[in-house]
Amino acid sequence: MDAFTTGLIQRIKATEADLDQARETGDDFLAEVEQSELDDLRRLAADHGVQLGASQS
Repeated sequence: MDAFTTGLIQRIKATEADLDQARETGDDFLAEVEQSELDDLRRLAADHGVQLGASQS
């Protein structure tokens, strides 16, 4: 796995964790921001052919 793919997957995992935390604390604005970031990262992964596991899809 190259550095780009590794970094992208790490960013997705971190963003998923941040999104979960925002939802758990009831911070709707932060959850919306994190969801947008996650959508962008997933789109970037798809554009570059990065296969994501079940937890990242």
